[in-house]
Amino acid sequence: QVQLVESGGGLVQTGGSLRLSCARSGRTFIFDIMAWFRQAPGKEREFVGAINRSGSRTDYGDAVKGRFTITRDNAKNTMYLQMNSLKPEDTAVYYCALQPGVWNMSPGEYSYWGQGTQVTVSS
Repeated sequence: QVQLVESGGGLVQTGGSLRLSCARSGRTFIFDIMAWFRQAPGKEREFVGAINRSGSRTDYGDAVKGRFTITRDNAKNTMYLQMNSLKPEDTAVYYCALQPGVWNMSPGEYSYWGQGTQVTVSS
């Protein structure tokens, strides 16, 4: 099994920045995709971005392109989400997820999830 633990959430003003971390432990895979999703109250879980194991490929949801950056440090078993130019509409619980193998942006395809971390952007 895989365990994922997010950290770094909090309250920030509009235009500010935060960096989320996702620490993984447990089983490893030759190929895996790690991703960030977010969910605001009353809304569906939304794809934020993903990164492959080597870090050679990333993809982002349209709402965050140009503002958010995903990186990973395999030596530290950690993925990061750097969030800049934050907006009130970025307010949500942010989840880290992992799936072995094929590139995918659908939350239903991810096998492993963290517990989430709250990000609140005040206007």
